[in-house]
Formats: sequence, structure tokens, C-alpha cells
Amino acid sequence: DPGTMVASGTLKTKSGECADTGTSAPVRVVTDPLRTGDVLEDGECQQLARMLEACLSRAKRTKLHCSCVLVPEKLTRRIAGQVLRLASGEPCGLRGCILYVHLELDKGCKRLERIAYDAAVVPTFELTLVFKQDGGAWPSLRDLFFLGSCFAPTFRTVVRLSPGFRLVKKKLYSSSAGTVVEEC
Repeated sequence: DPGTMVASGTLKTKSGECADTGTSAPVRVVTDPLRTGDVLEDGECQQLARMLEACLSRAKRTKLHCSCVLVPEKLTRRIAGQVLRLASGEPCGLRGCILYVHLELDKGCKRLERIAYDAAVVPTFELTLVFKQDGGAWPSLRDLFFLGSCFAPTFRTVVRLSPGFRLVKKKLYSSSAGTVVEEC
């Protein structure tokens, strides 16, 4: 389903099935980035999507201090595809990329992580990825019930990401190249 949301974390439904959250699409809770059964055409795209999902999973605990991050199912794959497209004209391709991951908040952006696809290669360009939050600040009561955290003392918040994102590209080897901003 194109509108399915993926929760980044360790929560599971009893049956592993999708659960209706009152939104237009079900929510699927995943424990590992990109389930084993998911196959992407390109290995680099799959690896990058995994790196993004792992970044969100780590940020959930360390930067966002939330109990769950809900991510539209195809979002990390779409981002990985756009990053690969932006890297295609670079001297080292994706291997020369440093990716800064941010989350847009009401008061600006919060830096989540810095990702080097291949740390052994000198970076030739930087990409700044800005995730956007979904407009609904409060999860529905059905979301809370589904997550099983409604009355748990560890429950803090649920961050729901929008399908939209922004990528900003900056070349490091050319002072005249300028900056490319893409809204997706």
C-alpha cells in the first residue's frame, strides 16, 4: 500500500498484521530496517534505505526522545532513489556523499545524524536531508491503543513523518557549482 506507515522501533502487533489507526492507511510496526522479504532493484538503494531507517531508529532514542517514529512505508526508498539520482553526476558517485539527516520542527531543524556511505572515500559533495513531520501533532487514541503504550510509564510521544522531504546538495570540489534544493 502506498500510504502504509512504518513505525521505526521494537513494537510489534501480536499477529504481525497491519492495524488500522484511523488514518487513511494501516500502520505496520517493524523491528528491523527493511524486512528480509523486501527486495529492491538496486543494492546501493537498498543499503541507503537501510541506513536511513537505522538512523531514524537510533534518533528515536537519542535525539527525538520518543517512543515511536512512524514513517511512510516507501519514504526511505524514495529518498534513497533521489539521493542516487543526485549522486549520479558526481566524480565518486554515492561513495563521495556525506548525508546530514535533519527533522524539521516548529522551531527550526534538529540534526539527527551524519551518514557517510563510504567513509574510506574523501567526500566530494554533501546532501542535507530534511524529514518533515506530518501535520497531526497528536496521535489518535487508536494509534495509542495500537502502540500498546497508552498507559505505560515509558510512553512519551509518537513522531509521525510526512511523505514530503527536502534534499539540499552542496558540491565540495567546486566553488562555482552553487547549491541545489529539491522539495519532494
